[in-house]
Amino acid sequence: MALVHRENHVIDWPPVSWQRWRRLFELDSDQEWLRVEEFHEGDTLVVRAELPDVDPDKDVEITTENGVVRIHARREQKAEHKERRGYRSEFRYGEFEREIALPGGAVAEDVKATYSDGVLEVRIPCPAKTEATSTKVPVTRT
Repeated sequence: MALVHRENHVIDWPPVSWQRWRRLFELDSDQEWLRVEEFHEGDTLVVRAELPDVDPDKDVEITTENGVVRIHARREQKAEHKERRGYRSEFRYGEFEREIALPGGAVAEDVKATYSDGVLEVRIPCPAKTEATSTKVPVTRT
């Protein structure tokens, strides 16, 4: 019979530390599965989103409402590994929503979206900028 030092086998209380729970709820930007970039190309605002392994026909919804373009996407991946010694199943799923403000004067019906090679591209035509006019407002005494 071998002697075992008891202090090496004592479980710390609480069994799960606060730091472990906190890590479950933190969202690190490197862990986000939907990355977005915005830039202007001439008079068009272009928004590109990485959406690999997503079917845009059933997993992506783009809506415009109250001066905002909303991109809503969901992803579900499943993998099964059957080996001689056992079986392993992995899955990954989640939903993500992003809102982008429409440029002033943009028309919601003119927003177009395309999907190619895992990248969703939303194009929002921006109206030509008009010069701001100044109007003097008279002040009346009461």
